[in-house]
Amino acid sequence: MNLVERVKGILLKPKDEWENVRTEATTVQELFMQYAVILAAIPAISGLIGKTVFGMSIGFNSIHIPFGTSIGWAVVSYLFSLVGVYIVGYIIDALAPSFDCSKDLVQSMKVPVYAMTASWVGGIFTIFPPLSFLSFLAGIYSLVLMYIGLKSVKQVPQEKMLGYFVVVILITIVVYIVIGAITSAVFFRSYMMP
Repeated sequence: MNLVERVKGILLKPKDEWENVRTEATTVQELFMQYAVILAAIPAISGLIGKTVFGMSIGFNSIHIPFGTSIGWAVVSYLFSLVGVYIVGYIIDALAPSFDCSKDLVQSMKVPVYAMTASWVGGIFTIFPPLSFLSFLAGIYSLVLMYIGLKSVKQVPQEKMLGYFVVVILITIVVYIVIGAITSAVFFRSYMMP
């Protein structure tokens, strides 16, 4: 798998690329080490630069975050991002029989790993905080990629697809809200207090 070609395929021709992903032989370790570990670094590094150079907006104020705090945030958010993907993949696999799909951890992990491509690449916009909303839009596109991936890779029956997708999206949102809340509370609590 060529990383750049996979990213371009997932972002620009998702239906075709998800078919390639479905038939590709891989392992969970390869998915993470050859793809997720690399791409998940984009928002962490960009956020580190953005928070250190431009600061962090809280209400109408901009607060510059010390480099040490920014480094800690970047490392923890990077690791939590990977943990979040693993949790979502594991839950996709655990729920598969309920939606008439076969349990296959590798196939299940492919869905969140590759669906996160848009979010991870869009994380580059956190380098300049006023453009951070573009990262949010990239996250929305990741949800679209998740839908296409579930349908293709897990081969969900059409009548079960919407239910499976909604459950997976809700779980994904909860996982990342919890991760974001923990990370923010640990690193930025003192900046948010009046």
